[in-house]
Amino acid sequence: MPIYEYKAFASGGSVATGVIDADTPRAARDKLRKDKILVTELRQIKGGRSAGLAGGFFSRTRAKIQNLRQEPSGPSGRDLEVVGGITRQMGTLLGAGIPLAEALRAMVDQAETRRLQTMFREIREGITQGLSLGDALAQHPRMFSELYVNMVRAGEATGHVDQVLNRLADFLQAQRALQRKVVSALTYPLLMICLGGGVIAVLMTVVVPKITGMLLDTGQELPLPTLILVSISEAFQNWWWAGLLGIAACSWMVERYYKSESGKLRVDRFMLGVPIIGDMLLKSAISRFTRTLSTLLTSGVPAVRALEITSTVVGNQVIANATDHVRKRILEGTDIAGPLRGTGVFPSVVGYMVAVGEQTGELEQMLDRIADAYDEELDVVTERVTALLEPIMIIALAGIVGFIVYSIILPILQVSSI
Repeated sequence: MPIYEYKAFASGGSVATGVIDADTPRAARDKLRKDKILVTELRQIKGGRSAGLAGGFFSRTRAKIQNLRQEPSGPSGRDLEVVGGITRQMGTLLGAGIPLAEALRAMVDQAETRRLQTMFREIREGITQGLSLGDALAQHPRMFSELYVNMVRAGEATGHVDQVLNRLADFLQAQRALQRKVVSALTYPLLMICLGGGVIAVLMTVVVPKITGMLLDTGQELPLPTLILVSISEAFQNWWWAGLLGIAACSWMVERYYKSESGKLRVDRFMLGVPIIGDMLLKSAISRFTRTLSTLLTSGVPAVRALEITSTVVGNQVIANATDHVRKRILEGTDIAGPLRGTGVFPSVVGYMVAVGEQTGELEQMLDRIADAYDEELDVVTERVTALLEPIMIIALAGIVGFIVYSIILPILQVSSI
């Protein structure tokens, strides 16, 4: 959101200066007018642009783009680390007895970026206007997910916001660690594919044409492997743009299909059926499911609401549908373990451990134990995936390069034998 510097007349005729956040210059003037401040000068200081007609147009355009990006999906990647650090600091300040408004002021002062500074200033402003902390955080869905907001609201209802924030910080740290495990297992194969594809493209478009051109100039009849290599090389040279367009079109179609509910369900079900990779994705989803549900229940969120939120963050439509099925059965009066086993998605051991947790009254602790166990299994699966994919990629690239070398050497050997 843009930041404006203003000069104005306050009530009583005194001159006032300061800064204010608003989407447009008009919105900034309206906010100041509500405080009985008459603006005489207004200048946008974020980005160094003035707040004239062009400034207002660009501000409105930027605001629209930001609104399109404000999807209630919560933070990811680097933002997850930032939110985790923020949450830990907020929990520490509130736990030390510092009032919420003063804690937010401290967060504004030590914010590392202008974006975070603006966000905390808006949160503090919302709280001074009567909003609860949960409602103020809900106005920034890009940084604070539905799970985060509901846990804070539960903490406000019980009077233990500081404890909930510390628990949230631990949860976000665990989620970030889980993401890194999955990403680290898939980064090496993708890197090998990209590098191998680049090497093969250079060979087929630069090296191979020169050598095959010399072979064709000899006028001899080329063997079948060499003819195939020549055809592939010519296709690379003449139709590379068509290949790129085809890849882009396929990516666009897959993305559109995956955004549909039925498409996402089919793709996620297919991915779970892929050997080794599917096992890794399933363990990751179950760990996220149990850890999230445990964190919500421990923070005082009702079970039905906790399952509803959990279904949105598990990252797999098959698990999400199973979670929603459990939620509906709970509304009918059943326990969690029975419908959980009945979905056929979760391993039986998860259902049995949940049943024991319900019977002993330690469901949250049991869910945490399940998450810890699956995190350990995920470490083993990740190492197995990396160890298995590495030789497969090397063999595949060696086979392709070997075919190229064989196709080039074969006609040379034929000439030598003659």
